[in-house]
This record gives sequence, structure tokens and C-alpha cells, in this order.
Amino acid sequence: MPRFTPEELRLLADAQFFATKSRLMGRVRGLLEETHAALRAEVAAAALTTPDGFNPAKVQFVKGEHLEDCPYQYLDFPKHFAGGETFTFRTLFWWGHAFVFALLLEGDRLLQYKQNLINRYHQVAGRELEMSLAPSLWEWKQGAGYTIPITHDHKSQISAVLSGRRSVKLARFVALGDPAVQEGRVAEVAVQTFRALLPVVMT
Repeated sequence: MPRFTPEELRLLADAQFFATKSRLMGRVRGLLEETHAALRAEVAAAALTTPDGFNPAKVQFVKGEHLEDCPYQYLDFPKHFAGGETFTFRTLFWWGHAFVFALLLEGDRLLQYKQNLINRYHQVAGRELEMSLAPSLWEWKQGAGYTIPITHDHKSQISAVLSGRRSVKLARFVALGDPAVQEGRVAEVAVQTFRALLPVVMT
């Protein structure tokens, strides 16, 4: 017979939980809207190497409940997914985990992006960025086995990982307890991260 633990019963009896969750997710949406507004000027000013058909105005807001059983919201801007080409900067809120600011790249220009990362490595390194080790762009965990920090002493390891990749994901992870999150400075961190990644995708 199924039984509930005292903690489970406490959660079941908490009539305010979903009202609180709804309010918090509304605040997250507001932070993502601020981030979109802040990134528009950055995208407009940057000389980007983009796929054919790239539309610098295209944007997407998404909200869901089941990223490994946890709610999430994200902003894709700039956003390009078409015909095997990906050129997207995602700002992801993952309940219980982190904010993640990630550049997602794949397609015909991937070789150029990989060359840019290696040739301009020390412009990108040491800026709290990490490269995903996962074969898919859709893995959002951080740490050993999932990501490698882009530090000045990791250039050879990064180069080795890049060599066989069909896609590249470069990201910054910010804990939910970080002062930037506590103070609502998500848009500021997104802009900082986008600027840090520009050497990879600029002409």
C-alpha cells in the first residue's frame, strides 16, 4: 500500500505552493523579457558570422514543466534553427539548478566557429565559460563528465574535444543563490556572456 512520508504530506497540504510557484515563474519571465531587450542592442551592433537565412529579430520564449522533472523557462535570442543549422543564444532558467547562458552552434559554418575559438582562445578563456562535452546540444548539466571549463590552461583539451564535434555548446552557469540572481541582474550577466562569446562568432 502506498504511504506518504511526513515531508511528502507537508507538501501535499501546502495550498500556497502553486501560487508561489506561479508568482516566481512570472518574475522569471520578466527577467527573460529584460534580457531580450538588453541583447537586442548587442546583436544589432555585432558583426556576426551567421547561417544563410538568419533573421536577427527572431526570438522565442518557452515555458515547460519537465526538464528532468523540474520546471524551466528560456529565451532564445538570437534564434536560428533551420535545416540542420543552429545559431542560437539561450538564456535558460532551470528550477532547482541554475541559470544557464549558452551559445548553440551547428551546421555549415561550424568549422569556422571552431577555428575562431582556437585562434582567439585567450580572448574567450578565463571568463567563467564552459564547453559542453555531451554529444547533444540539449544536455544542461554542469561539472565533471558534462562540461570542461574554458580556462587558459585547457586549450589543448578544448582543441581535442572540438576536433570531432558536429555541434558546439559554450555556456556560463550561474547558481540560483548567486548575488546576480538575487539582485535580478540576469540581463546583465546574459550580455556579459554574449560579449565574452563574440570572438567565436564574429567575422
